[in-house]
Amino acid sequence: MAIKIQTIKDIRRYLAEELAELYPDPEISAFSSIIIKTILRLPKLHTLALPETSVTGKQANEIIRICRELRKGKPIQYILGETSFYNCLIRLNCETLIPRTETEELVDLVIKENRGFTGKIVDIGTGSGCIAIALAINLPGSKITGIDISEGAIALANENAGLNHAPVEFFRADIFNIDPGLFIETDIIISNPPYIRESEKPRIARNVLDFEPHGALFVPDSDPLQHYRAIMDLAEKILKREGKIYFEINEAMGNQVADLMISYGFPGVQIISDLNGRSRFAKGIRNG
Repeated sequence: MAIKIQTIKDIRRYLAEELAELYPDPEISAFSSIIIKTILRLPKLHTLALPETSVTGKQANEIIRICRELRKGKPIQYILGETSFYNCLIRLNCETLIPRTETEELVDLVIKENRGFTGKIVDIGTGSGCIAIALAINLPGSKITGIDISEGAIALANENAGLNHAPVEFFRADIFNIDPGLFIETDIIISNPPYIRESEKPRIARNVLDFEPHGALFVPDSDPLQHYRAIMDLAEKILKREGKIYFEINEAMGNQVADLMISYGFPGVQIISDLNGRSRFAKGIRNG
């Protein structure tokens, strides 16, 4: 018998029944918590302590719609049109990647290493603007610019900056054909560029392949560091002496990224592991 959605408890039961054949229990539980929080706009403690809280017919219909999209494999963040990133509310669309936990770790690294910083930061390949916005909020006084090749991404990043009251300047630019004069005397460059090799596609989850923008994910096996090289070319022209670069990287290519950065005058490059022990970040400081 179909479950009628009338309370918070019914939402959890309904999703567990409808998604049981497609997702593991922990993921269904996570979906339930996210959906309840987003649709009902209630504190988490309320939803846990008062499972008999009523659900309106409109809310029930929206939950049914979301469940149907989940059954198609669509990521929950795209269905809801938003996600949380470093305590910021970030809206998403099909032109922007879903922010990952690893990228939050990258932001956390930059914030912790640069407390009190008030210089210039450039976020290259900003997408939804999540990195630039989180840095602007947590490094007040800094001047942050985000660039992306996608007009749709820039429009969304500007919307997200307004939503989070973050003072960030976003504009469209192509890293392979860019005017260095726009970024003279930069102190920090940060980037999460495309880094998944085409040959790695068979190992990528279906929902990522089907729904996330491939241009922001994949690079040819023949030149997997092409975005990093273009960023290093720009860094030669805009980064101050002792300026820093922070990259998110493919865990299989840490040595190659380090060698590239060293060749551009960044000695002592650090390859940093994420919380799962994977080599996911590179940091370098310019020497001269």
